[in-house]
Amino acid sequence: MSRPTPPDVPVKRPPIHAAPRRRVPGLGPKASLGVLASITTSLLASSSAPTLVYAIYQQHWGFSPITITVVFGVYAIAVLSSLLFFGKVSDHVGRRPVLVAALIVQALAMIVFITAGDVGALMTARVLQGLSTGAGVGALGAGMLDIDVRKGGFLNSLTPLLGTMSGALASGLIVQYLPAPTRLVYAVLLGVFVLQALAVLALKETVSRQPGALAGMVPEFKLPRSARASVAIAAPVMFAAWALNGLYGALGPAITRSLVHSSSAVWGSMPLFIVAGFAGLAALTLRGAGTRTVMLISVGALIAGVAITLVSIASGSGGTSSVAGFLAGAAIAGLGFGSGFQGGIRLVVPQVKPHERAGILSLLYVVCYVGLGVPAVIAGVLVVHGGGLVQTSREYGIAVIVLALAALAGLVRSSRRSHRVPGVQQEAPIAEAVPAAQASEGCLPSSAKS
Repeated sequence: MSRPTPPDVPVKRPPIHAAPRRRVPGLGPKASLGVLASITTSLLASSSAPTLVYAIYQQHWGFSPITITVVFGVYAIAVLSSLLFFGKVSDHVGRRPVLVAALIVQALAMIVFITAGDVGALMTARVLQGLSTGAGVGALGAGMLDIDVRKGGFLNSLTPLLGTMSGALASGLIVQYLPAPTRLVYAVLLGVFVLQALAVLALKETVSRQPGALAGMVPEFKLPRSARASVAIAAPVMFAAWALNGLYGALGPAITRSLVHSSSAVWGSMPLFIVAGFAGLAALTLRGAGTRTVMLISVGALIAGVAITLVSIASGSGGTSSVAGFLAGAAIAGLGFGSGFQGGIRLVVPQVKPHERAGILSLLYVVCYVGLGVPAVIAGVLVVHGGGLVQTSREYGIAVIVLALAALAGLVRSSRRSHRVPGVQQEAPIAEAVPAAQASEGCLPSSAKS
């Protein structure tokens, strides 16, 4: 006798849900942008901070003005070397490892500054500082663009200027009014870099690893085809702008002290502070202007600002009018510096893909630091073996004006040659132009697409 087959009883199973999306721990986009922007600011602040301490070193160690500009130039050479060797590494290994390494080396540089007892130690600290800055700026700039194209592009042009401004002023105030002037400013920066290194560990990586990191460390000047025309236009303007920065950074403190007849470190910090401050103001006020307009404003302001500066120096009276004229010239020239730096980045960066960003930004910084370092070293030699401070300042200023005029000729020539050069002829503001260019490349981050 067979058993009756039991009726089918439905088996209750748990409902099927999609696998939960794995959340990667880390800071959000806004906080990440803030961290990266703060690191760029502090790196550039640390680079300008020693400028106001050089006079104290000179009194204690008895070196010549040539040594000051050589130390200035050594830093620029170290930055250039680092940009050439390490500028593209973060495109391959990721942004975070490069930033952590850069901040560790920067902290080591601050320790060497704190314990420095001679020119050799000062040179060593500046080399370490330059290597760290060169490796970090490309990764920082690319990382900000990875997170948000609009805000990242703006911060790339603003934060270096804020860093230069804050470093010059803070150093001048500390040297003038607080104890341990050759140590305190570096101790403060050391604490900042340690905190920032910890913050980097909380960041999310913004690019996937790519092969070819070691090959990418071989120095080469390889431009993506899409960016070649833009770099050819931007490079002369950026070179002239940073040569101007070298004028006020290397010779500005000495010129100001001779005009006001004061050894105050605060007065010595004024030229670089004003140049960087008005450069930042230009970056803020011109962020909605067309790229070509920004570049033309840069050239005009560079020429006008340096011309006013030269007239003020030539008077040599040291009266109120010459001092006011010198500082007014620095302010106008600062507008040219900020707009030229911003315009160059806005012109070039939208033409490349995400994994080319660090490399192209590093190349732009190479142009900038050649303009910053080489003329400054030549000026230091001429101050001692040439016509002195005033004559050298005049020659340096005329050279900057000639460079700016050459950049203007390049802009006009490129405009006539082609009305379709990407980024130059369009007069759309950066908030519209950059995403449009990135979207055409198919590489706009999801945060910007939304």
